[in-house]
Amino acid sequence: MKRFIGRTGHSVNAIGLGAWQLSNVRRPSKEQAVSVIKAAIEAGIDFIDTADCYCADDTEFGHNERLVKAGVKFFASSRIRIATKAGIRRPGGAWQPDGRPEWITSCCDASLARLGTDCLFLYQLHKPDPQVPIEETVTAMRDLQTAGKIQHIGLSNVDQPTLERALTVARIETVQNECNPWANVDVDSGLIEFCETQSISYLPYRPVGGSEHHGALASDPTLRELAERYQTSTYCVLLNWLLGLGAHVIPIPGATRLASVVDSLRATDFEIDAADRQRLDNLGRAPD
Repeated sequence: MKRFIGRTGHSVNAIGLGAWQLSNVRRPSKEQAVSVIKAAIEAGIDFIDTADCYCADDTEFGHNERLVKAGVKFFASSRIRIATKAGIRRPGGAWQPDGRPEWITSCCDASLARLGTDCLFLYQLHKPDPQVPIEETVTAMRDLQTAGKIQHIGLSNVDQPTLERALTVARIETVQNECNPWANVDVDSGLIEFCETQSISYLPYRPVGGSEHHGALASDPTLRELAERYQTSTYCVLLNWLLGLGAHVIPIPGATRLASVVDSLRATDFEIDAADRQRLDNLGRAPD
């Protein structure tokens, strides 16, 4: 199953790879991380999401981008679409937004060097900076696009009003927000539907709920029942639920093991019916 990235004209596998877990504090070895990236590509994944700030702290800025470069170097560059992000500092391991144009510009140059390219396919603002108007930050990204350093612009961790303001400055191809049955703000607010009307791809991160909901994948009775019914894993049930939110949705689950990568790709092999989708819609909601 292929899905287009915004209006870029490029299609990718409907399931991508979020590379954050490979640089998390509970990260695997460099060798294992690179092998996971290679295995993902060999299995059919052709869209990888990284960020300059995926690291332990600011002493190892760019850790994840360097891993991605090491993993994709074995494949034709035209085959893989890489998205990276800027707009966060990591002092002492904190996550500090910085949307100043000069910071975005300097981060772009550094990402180009780390990824070994002269033009980034998709450059995303990691998080809006409350101290900097979104228009100023996106203008800097548009200037990088005009200069030929980036092809396309995306935003992460944004709401619809912020997205609409950004759209007055530049074409936005992707929105990357947290989305799963326990984090369903974008479902309820209509942001996912709005993205569809604008031909903006929606990239849900933490698509299976992150570490705090990891236990539900094994113990939740609804997930277990549906996994048995569709002869798949609870992990794939949740990914399929996301795919069903629209043809513009491209989940980017993380992985630290080859088995997880292979399993995620099976999420496109079936289709959950409407009644079961409703049960998943209600999974993370408090009962009336």
